[in-house]
Amino acid sequence: MADQPRSAADVIELVREHDVRFIRLWFTDVLGQLKSFSVNASELEDAFAGGMGFDGSSITGFNPIEESDMLAVPDPSTFALIPWRPEEDAVARMFCDVQVPGGGPYEGDPRWIMRRALKRAEDLGFDAYNIGPELEYFYFRSAKPEGGVPEPLDEGGYFDLTTLDAGSDLRRETVLALEKMGIHVEYTHHEVGPSQHEVDMRYKNALEMADDCMTYRIVVKEYAMKYGYHATFMPKPLFGENGSGMHVHQSLSRDGKNAFYDEDDPYYLSPVAKSFIAGQLKHAREISPRLVAPQPLGPDPGAALSPRQGGGDAGRASLPRPRRQPLSLLRGDAAGGSGGGREGLRAAGADGAEPLPPLPGGAGTPGDRAAAGDAGRGDRARRRVRVGPADAGRAHLPPLR
Repeated sequence: MADQPRSAADVIELVREHDVRFIRLWFTDVLGQLKSFSVNASELEDAFAGGMGFDGSSITGFNPIEESDMLAVPDPSTFALIPWRPEEDAVARMFCDVQVPGGGPYEGDPRWIMRRALKRAEDLGFDAYNIGPELEYFYFRSAKPEGGVPEPLDEGGYFDLTTLDAGSDLRRETVLALEKMGIHVEYTHHEVGPSQHEVDMRYKNALEMADDCMTYRIVVKEYAMKYGYHATFMPKPLFGENGSGMHVHQSLSRDGKNAFYDEDDPYYLSPVAKSFIAGQLKHAREISPRLVAPQPLGPDPGAALSPRQGGGDAGRASLPRPRRQPLSLLRGDAAGGSGGGREGLRAAGADGAEPLPPLPGGAGTPGDRAAAGDAGRGDRARRRVRVGPADAGRAHLPPLR
């Protein structure tokens, strides 16, 4: 939408202008699954004033039955028309903050957890925490294939632009729908695996991007269903083929400048960047259930694996530049949560006190990474590829300040 609403009054005016009949109120559970219920347009004023009640005991990870009453309070800045619904008696959506009776934030709400992490960054003197995730997914002919083996739409490969890419029209309609919902798309392409695709959104602040990722996933699935196909973000749907992952490019800014950049460092990484990486490595095990796929995504080593120190060509981690966004990335999958995983990245980055020691021979040389995606446990040990911070020594980088 050209003019993004900022207040409840703005939303109510847009609802009247666009003949909106229903508003879907969206929020996520702790596993990152999108939850939704619809309200009539006539209920909007009440929704903004005091929230809409629901039973939290039926939501995974929320309150037990004796503390089940919860409120979904819509955020007017997230209002968008849903483009795959009819224009007459139109449908819109808003993301909600989950609150407890009385109006206080619910501590298990992923959006609230993200807000706390961003507030911590602000208290440390940083202007913004931006992320740019790359979500990969597959198109299949059916959600319930005969024999149980998913059937891809094509046999295309990375960046193919021929009849081998059967998903071109699907990607095009997906991008148009995302843009109608106010989500800026940078580029799209066929990924390495058969019928595997990627649509990359332009980076923005972490809370907005977490909302956009939830929107992205449902838009991809809705337009696949429109064509009679099935889209999935599950990490490893096809045996022997590349799995789907999610690079997460991250940056911090201070005084309007990239806080991760240091032109005098061999890797162009500032002390802040090194401490940030150290914090995420320290907390890799806690973050992993939310972000990291449970098995190697290979056979392409670029689709791997284990959070660890980067450099050289390790995991295609982008080095920071004075005004460019990405610093580093973690490899996960897009089937999990949005807010929960990303706020974990931010909070862990801020706690950069106990990193892994440097890998033998220097951090992140190409030899360290060779075929790590297909390495078994014994192979990883032989190659000294670390899979977690269990053997981390004493801190040798300062905490993020």
